[in-house]
Amino acid sequence: MMMNTTLEQLRSLKLAGMATALQEQLAQANLSALSFEERLALLVDCEVHWRSDKRQARLLKAAHLKFPQACIEDIDTRAGRGLDRSAVMSLALGHWIERGHSVLITGMTGSGKTWLACALAQYACRRGKSALYQRVPRLGEELRIRHGNGTFGKWLIALANTDVLLLDDWGMAALDSQTRADLLEIIDDRAGNKATIITSQLPTEHWHAWIGDSTIADAILDRVMQNNHRFNLTGESKRKPEAMNA
Repeated sequence: MMMNTTLEQLRSLKLAGMATALQEQLAQANLSALSFEERLALLVDCEVHWRSDKRQARLLKAAHLKFPQACIEDIDTRAGRGLDRSAVMSLALGHWIERGHSVLITGMTGSGKTWLACALAQYACRRGKSALYQRVPRLGEELRIRHGNGTFGKWLIALANTDVLLLDDWGMAALDSQTRADLLEIIDDRAGNKATIITSQLPTEHWHAWIGDSTIADAILDRVMQNNHRFNLTGESKRKPEAMNA
C-alpha cells in the first residue's frame, strides 16, 4: 500500500521515469543485493534519460522535418557523390549551432540535399536543440497569411529563437518585394546567433541574381556567408528507381 502511494506521488510530481524505474526494481528478485544509494542512483538515471527522450521526441515533432527519419549515421558517402563522411561528422559534432554558422548544401535535383539537411537538423534535435523546416517556395504564402492575421511579429520572434532553421529549395521560385524584405528580417535576426541550413539547386554565385534587389541581396548574402560550411552534392539522382533500390 505504501509503495502504491509512493508511485502515485512520483507521478503527481511528474517523475514518470522514476516511477517506472521503481516498478521495475520492485519486480526484480535480486533487489536486496543493491544498496540504497545504488537503487537511488538508478532511479535518478532513469528519470534523466526519460526526460531526455521525451524532449527529443517533442523537438523532432516540432521541427516538421520533411525526412524525420534521416540521420547522419546513414549518410551515403559512396564515390561520386561529392560528400565526405568525416567532413559531415566533424560538422555535426562541432559547434556550428552554438556559433550561429550557416550550412549551404547545393546540387542537382535528387542529389540528396534535403535528406542531408534533415539529417543535420535531426541530429541537432537529438542534442537537445530546436529546429524548424521551411520550404522557401511556400514561405511567401506563409508570410502573407501571418501579416494578414497579425501573427507575423510573434512568428518572427519564434524563428529568431529557433536553434536551427532549415530553408529548403532556396532559389526555386521568384521572390516578391514583401517576401524579399521579410527574408532579410529572418536572416538578420539569426546572423551570428542561430544556425541556418540552406539547400538549393542554384550554385551560390547565382543567389544574388535570384534574390533580385541588389541592396537586399547584398545584406542577406553578407549575413549568410559570414561563417558557412558548404557541401556540393554530385552524382545521379537518388530518386531514380535503381538508386532507390540501391
